[in-house]
Amino acid sequence: MAKKKTNTAVSKKKVSKAPKTEGTETETKKPKRKKIKNKVYEKELARLQIELVKLQQWIIHRKLRVVVIFEGRDAAGKGGAIKRITQSLSPRACPVIALPAPTEREKTQWYFQRYVQHLPAAGEMVLLDRSWYNRGGVERVMGFCSDDEYSEFLRSCPEFERMLVRSGIILIKYWFSVSDEEQERRFQGRIYHPTKHWKLSPMDLQSRSRWQEYSKAKDEMFAHTDIKQAPWYVVDGDVKKRARLNVICHLLSLIPYQDLTPEAIELPPRQEEIGYVRPPLSEQTFVPEIY
Repeated sequence: MAKKKTNTAVSKKKVSKAPKTEGTETETKKPKRKKIKNKVYEKELARLQIELVKLQQWIIHRKLRVVVIFEGRDAAGKGGAIKRITQSLSPRACPVIALPAPTEREKTQWYFQRYVQHLPAAGEMVLLDRSWYNRGGVERVMGFCSDDEYSEFLRSCPEFERMLVRSGIILIKYWFSVSDEEQERRFQGRIYHPTKHWKLSPMDLQSRSRWQEYSKAKDEMFAHTDIKQAPWYVVDGDVKKRARLNVICHLLSLIPYQDLTPEAIELPPRQEEIGYVRPPLSEQTFVPEIY
């Protein structure tokens, strides 16, 4: 029989809500955060990932529908956080959606239409690696949408999200913040890292040259979309490992869950091979053993 324990692994500390308007990140200097020791990070990450597995089983058991949005500055650590969240979870019940630029046909649709098809069914938690907030950020700054389309987005988005919440969807929104200096350091690292070149796109370079415009767009977007039903939670991303632990811990605190870990399972004995002769291994093609 499955055990049912109320979650006690997540810190009981009250989570303070991010202010509705921060101003630009360059206006207020944040105190420099110390890096976390690898041993501490690995231990806490392993513990929290076990709790994430319990959370996923609870979501499946209770047929919950969860949407988690990850937005923020380029190189702020969204992808790394998503990777650690999903590392031990079933991809069938926790898909990651990262949509490319809209096609010509999609550009003629209702703006939210291509996102709606990725909303979760019962028992699913969908992670959006960037979302409908593209219109409030990159599309606004780069001129990919008209002023009328942008104004309509600011009017429609809060109502769209309230509608999702009324339908029973748990909507969680994270904004990853990073300082100018730290973003510069990470971009420089991508230039010379052979496996990270693909992360540095022309849009990333534009985000550097238009830092102030992105700050203004973010502040205006927060002023309209930081609603009671689906508030924004800001993640300090200057220290990646701290940010990952903080966002996982916070996510666990937002959805009360119980431990449904089953009792230990005993494997049945394997069927005996009676009267069956397997073909010789020489008839099969094996991967060369280079290592």
